Amino acid sequence: MTVRSLDEYFHDILPIDDFAGIDSSRNGLQVDRRQQEVHRVAFAVDAAQQVFDAASQWGADMLFVHHGLFWGREEVLTGTSYQRVHTLFRHDLALYAVHLPLDAHLSLGNNAVLAEVLGLCDVEPFGLVRNVPIGVMGRFSEAVDMETVTKRLFRDVGGTPLAVLPFGVSEITTAGVISGGAPLEVDQAIDLGLDLFITGDANHVAYHRCREAGINAIFAGHYATEVWGVRRVAEKLAADTGIETTFLDIPTGL
Repeated sequence: MTVRSLDEYFHDILPIDDFAGIDSSRNGLQVDRRQQEVHRVAFAVDAAQQVFDAASQWGADMLFVHHGLFWGREEVLTGTSYQRVHTLFRHDLALYAVHLPLDAHLSLGNNAVLAEVLGLCDVEPFGLVRNVPIGVMGRFSEAVDMETVTKRLFRDVGGTPLAVLPFGVSEITTAGVISGGAPLEVDQAIDLGLDLFITGDANHVAYHRCREAGINAIFAGHYATEVWGVRRVAEKLAADTGIETTFLDIPTGL
């Protein structure tokens, strides 16, 4: 496949254009490559020097990430910004980024896959960001406790959560999930009467909101909640096209 045909493929499977007005990320192809043929695509969470080095060492022609380099504003290519782009050019490595469309997708997205990992059923959209649902909510077929949920969250990614707030019921039957940085969106879970709220980033203010509302919360870490979408897209691309893919697991612990 070529860079252009891959761009078309990703637009076909992900609602990239639907988020143009609300996502600051420059979703789509962010850096092109000289040789247009693509045989190997690496997938990772972040566009960072460590990731670029790993992708080029693996021999990737394209790198697909959740957090790209460009966020809707002019970038001055000096210092580390220059070094990152220079690495892409030197290795003829294309960069493709998909942010909110990869959070929100109901089968390929971070939150949808997290719901599968947790064992949620009757999953539906939840968690409005600029009036668009990014996360999901659902129910457990059988009540679970906080320890069980935490074990499921980290069974395949390793690590530990940033914070666990057991302020709600001990037998949890419903949960809302928003990957990444949405700690104050706990208010939406509170309004819906959910037993548990899960997101990536922790926030000091959220502690008292959770405690006073009597809701359980897990702040699992930004990285740990956002590996899922890129992994799922990598699997789909390989199955659909035969292109060789790999997931570069480079956790930040945050």
